[in-house]
Amino acid sequence: MIVVVSQAWTRPGEEHAEAYVALSGAFGRFFADHPGYRGRRLVRGVEDRTHFTHLRFFDTVEDYEACTRHPDYTAHLEAMYEHLRPYESYPREYLEVVLDEPDPR
Repeated sequence: MIVVVSQAWTRPGEEHAEAYVALSGAFGRFFADHPGYRGRRLVRGVEDRTHFTHLRFFDTVEDYEACTRHPDYTAHLEAMYEHLRPYESYPREYLEVVLDEPDPR
């Protein structure tokens, strides 16, 4: 399993963070129908409340990249970009899951 990690910083103001979280939720429903999708997490900074990290889990990099070629993928991103601070690129990193322990509760 791989995890796709990306970072985002919203514009100042809680309204941008709230909109970004809501749009991210809608974007997650988009992933659910794609082969190889295993789930995701969106986490928010405790100290910098404008900082978000996305963790998207897929069987393979190819499964994730196939998802990014879907015709609706770019429209979802563009809607979220309205609430982000402008920066030159929106990098993502592919990581391999090497230890996966279930929640002990």
